[in-house]
Amino acid sequence: MTQASLFRRITDFANRADPYPLYEELRGTPVLHEEDDGPYVISSYWDIEGLLHDPRVSSDAANLAAAGDEPAEAQSTGLPPSFLRLDPPEHDRLRRIANSAFGPPHKPRRVDSMRDELHGIVGGLIDAFGEAREVDLVDQFAYPFPVTVICRLLGVPREDEPRFRSWVDPIVATLDPETRESADEAFVKAAQEARMQLGMYLAGLVEQRTRDPRDDMLSDLADSHGPEGAMTMMEVMSTAVLLLIAGHETTVNLITNGMLTLLRHPDVLRRLREDPGLAPGVVEELLRYEPPVQIVPQRTCIADIEVRGVTIPKGSRIWLMLAAGNRDPERFKDPERFDPDRRDIQHLGFGSGIHSCFGAPLARLEAQIALSELARRLDGPRLVEDPPPYRQNAVLRGPRHLRIAFDGLS
Repeated sequence: MTQASLFRRITDFANRADPYPLYEELRGTPVLHEEDDGPYVISSYWDIEGLLHDPRVSSDAANLAAAGDEPAEAQSTGLPPSFLRLDPPEHDRLRRIANSAFGPPHKPRRVDSMRDELHGIVGGLIDAFGEAREVDLVDQFAYPFPVTVICRLLGVPREDEPRFRSWVDPIVATLDPETRESADEAFVKAAQEARMQLGMYLAGLVEQRTRDPRDDMLSDLADSHGPEGAMTMMEVMSTAVLLLIAGHETTVNLITNGMLTLLRHPDVLRRLREDPGLAPGVVEELLRYEPPVQIVPQRTCIADIEVRGVTIPKGSRIWLMLAAGNRDPERFKDPERFDPDRRDIQHLGFGSGIHSCFGAPLARLEAQIALSELARRLDGPRLVEDPPPYRQNAVLRGPRHLRIAFDGLS
């Protein structure tokens, strides 16, 4: 088996259900380089951590395009790149403005103050299972929960919330490099239509909030006049799209991967049912053991970088295999074991460095509430199909459906 074919097997959909043996094999070559114009693939925890903090590694969409890979965000939204796809100092300016509307020190309780509302949304979704004794956790719970939360955080009218799935699904599909490479005409047309409709909708909503501000994040972004200056209309829209797509899609996978893992570890599920206080430890270990973002494929070297004796030339693309690093035995003891009591848990589930996940506090809270309430209220839950069917996406990895049978609701 050649190194090149190993990398292709990792991105091959046939191995989506369990890529972890392949990640273990990949760590045997911590810096893997395929063909001359291919990316350098990094799989060791410490190397990934170092590169995520290295200013010689660029997230700028322009550098990625120069390296021969059109930025997925530009393809998927038609808007200028969000701060996720920019380098300092512009990244820092936009992120600070966005953070002033999202969390401390300016809005220290914006997320935590939603706790009761999050419990209400989760309870309503579980109640809606009704007399059914089998549900699709993705369609009936894991998707509607975070998209409802993000819409309410931004200030999207409740009657418009159902429209987002038809827009978000084709846009998210373009984030996967393998999917983009094999895209047919219908796929491209669906993504173009979705981004056009989402862009038009957001433009109208931002304009409305500019005229009539409310107590929501979109109003704060549109009315930002602090020391960092104000966002332009297009910057507000790019930030809103980032929150709508990245802010909920990863949480869908975190909740779904989480429940799948708990059902495969019934002792932990039983403990969580009996003690909801276990939820923070469960979620942190899930972010290590089954991270919703498996790969960071869009980074570019802006100078020569040496990693483990291998020189990665300026202009090269780098793929950072977060999921491989999270199970690196050089970093974690017994890394293949799911252990919610693990104390040394500095995982890469939310990335690291200046581009660490902007919405991590909200995602953590959503997952803790969702999983603890599912554990508490589902009597005798069990998997209908294992492994479940997975999404095509190798970057944002998670089941497309997760059918669960149970005996009743508590």
